[in-house]
Amino acid sequence: MPVPATLPRSAALGGSLALVAALALTACGAAPEGTTADGKSAATATSAADLGGLDALAAAAKKEGTLHAIALPRDWANYGALIDGFQKKYGIKVEVENPDASSQDEINAVTSRKGQDRAPDVLDLGSSFALSGAQQGLFAPYKVAAWNDIPEGQKDPKARWYNDYGGYVSIGCDAKRVKNCPTSFKDLLKPEYKGQVALNGNPTKSGSAFGGVYAAALANGGSFDDIQPGLDFFAELKKNGNYTPVESTPATVEKGETPISIDWDYLNAGYAEEFKSKGLDWKVAVPTDGRYAQYYSQAINKDAPHPAAARLWQEYVYSAEGQNLWLKGFARPVLMPAMDKAGTLDQAAALKLPAVSGVPSFPTEAQQAKAKTALAQGWGKAVSG
Repeated sequence: MPVPATLPRSAALGGSLALVAALALTACGAAPEGTTADGKSAATATSAADLGGLDALAAAAKKEGTLHAIALPRDWANYGALIDGFQKKYGIKVEVENPDASSQDEINAVTSRKGQDRAPDVLDLGSSFALSGAQQGLFAPYKVAAWNDIPEGQKDPKARWYNDYGGYVSIGCDAKRVKNCPTSFKDLLKPEYKGQVALNGNPTKSGSAFGGVYAAALANGGSFDDIQPGLDFFAELKKNGNYTPVESTPATVEKGETPISIDWDYLNAGYAEEFKSKGLDWKVAVPTDGRYAQYYSQAINKDAPHPAAARLWQEYVYSAEGQNLWLKGFARPVLMPAMDKAGTLDQAAALKLPAVSGVPSFPTEAQQAKAKTALAQGWGKAVSG
């Protein structure tokens, strides 16, 4: 993506929606799509308050009737439950095109479909792609109700993107096919893992694979300023035959094509739950030598064909309801500290997260841009042949 802003609000909308919709129709005819009953445009709204509040935003979104997205797999961080919850709560259909697309595919869709109804309204992006998309001027500034609770450093000061959920790079392993499951990057170099080690995508396009190479760099003497040791690590994995270019997915795991998968801990933990009923024993370990955490980010397409629905979606995913749904998918929601303090966090779900000690640190915008450039120049060479 796909694995990365966090959303606000948790108001109950109920009967006021019907009242707002009725007022919109009984005034001087129905207001155009994307506008409130008093003619305010959602396309330029930088908060729900600009439109008269959450109820007015919800009414405008309901008139649009649709939210268009890509790269949102239902089994990724519990997105299926989020989509279903939003549709049920607001009666707005969520159309998800190409759910297994990458973050770069999302950016490409924004630029190539500008002005088209099939352009994505909202984006869920690896953090480096959120940064580059903002630099290209692709996103609309919008502050969700929970804006002030999103930690500094996890949101763009101009509100063009903000982190939503995240986790740690982990190693997933099919314990029925692999005798000794690896728990570190160093382990992955062992001859016994020949042809078994996979990434979830191409790191020049995929946020999760990008994180995998960064973690490998940290495990091999690199730093946020130096991802080259990660490239060298995968070049060695390729040379000794352990790396497989097959993109890891639940389907490839079930088929035995990718018995060892470097991926986010919330995805691997989710697969462990999913695979139990299928007879697979999927083990998950956060590598001891390459601890790397990253969040994905939410953004609104500046030219979203459904601007009200796009903004309402952000409000939903940053509500306590939306954030707890990500938590139930083993992801760490960005509002987790604030919700824990407020007493709205699902504590049972929090206890099921893979155990990790210490406080994560994150690369800066400049460091991520440097790493992306290095990957663009060196990844193909590292794993070719």
